[in-house]
Amino acid sequence: MFRRIWALVVKEFLALLKDKTSRMTLIIPPLFQLLIFSYAASFDLNQVNYAVFNQDPGIASRELLGYFKGSPAFKLTATLDHLGQVAPAVNEQKVLMVLHIPQDFTRNMLEGRSGQLQVIIDGRNSNTAMVLLGYINTIVTTFSTQWSQDHGWASPPAELKVRTWFNPNLESRWFIVPGIVGLLTLVVALVVTALSVAREREAGTFDQLLVTPLHPAEILIGKALPGIIIGLAEGSLIVFLTVNLFGVPMLGGLGALYLGMGLFIVSAVGLGLMISSIAVTQQQALLGAFLFLVPAVILSGFATPIANMPVLVQKLTLLNPLRYFLVIVRSVFLEGAEMSLLMPLYWPMAVIGVVTMIIAGWLFRNRLY
Repeated sequence: MFRRIWALVVKEFLALLKDKTSRMTLIIPPLFQLLIFSYAASFDLNQVNYAVFNQDPGIASRELLGYFKGSPAFKLTATLDHLGQVAPAVNEQKVLMVLHIPQDFTRNMLEGRSGQLQVIIDGRNSNTAMVLLGYINTIVTTFSTQWSQDHGWASPPAELKVRTWFNPNLESRWFIVPGIVGLLTLVVALVVTALSVAREREAGTFDQLLVTPLHPAEILIGKALPGIIIGLAEGSLIVFLTVNLFGVPMLGGLGALYLGMGLFIVSAVGLGLMISSIAVTQQQALLGAFLFLVPAVILSGFATPIANMPVLVQKLTLLNPLRYFLVIVRSVFLEGAEMSLLMPLYWPMAVIGVVTMIIAGWLFRNRLY
């Protein structure tokens, strides 16, 4: 039995490697997507274009502007002379924000009163505006604290000291790139297996399986193993690049990560075989794979928290293996989580893998006979 299965596995690998399109699909797109997503998909703001409308020539305004000028996240692109220039600068998207310092700012600060500032932010992208507002609050708070110390003021009655765990510098890349490990591994494993049977039908070799001594279960295993092996290989390469190219720390053990990756790939391969058993052509198989991929990514928590989704949708995400693996890979990378803590996430993927393999076997057997 093992010899027959191994022969089928070798045949599948030869079919993939001899096809130039398949080779390019397996190697180039995942690496290209990893680089694009890792560098382009970021919640951080760099080089924020801003303008200053400063009506105060005093020392306090100069010190405050020095903090903005010294921040790598901000880039001064315009100095406004009158109020009528503010609206056009924001409306025409020349700047993302305008900092307005009134003429009595330094006087109020020197006399111990609150110095009022106005910040006008382009809110067309609400997420960007919220991140920018956080940056501004940090700079203004730092300036206020330093001003109080320099002028002998009493410290504020309540002082907030923030310590960020797991991601001290709040780099969004540390959150996004580990998620790409799950996303690209799912794409590769799903597409490879979804095309396996459809390729046989298009080539006219599918009927030859009927006259071989292979049992349907052996054919199913032989079709699944290449997807599992390729998925593990691609996942390992992406993990290596995540650590060594993008500098994301891996605090946990490889055992915890690869157990989750193996169960995740098995569930993805099961889904791919289900699609492959139904599809007649490779085009149908690809369409079926991407029809699953889009909602799977949206409902996985890759970009938006699952807790923010409606209750019914949250329950629907329980059927998505990517949901569990994203938590595993981020926990292993950033939290140093071990196997014992991740058991509640392992067994749902194992159940999904077993169920999808059974359904795929049933569909496969019915299509054979």
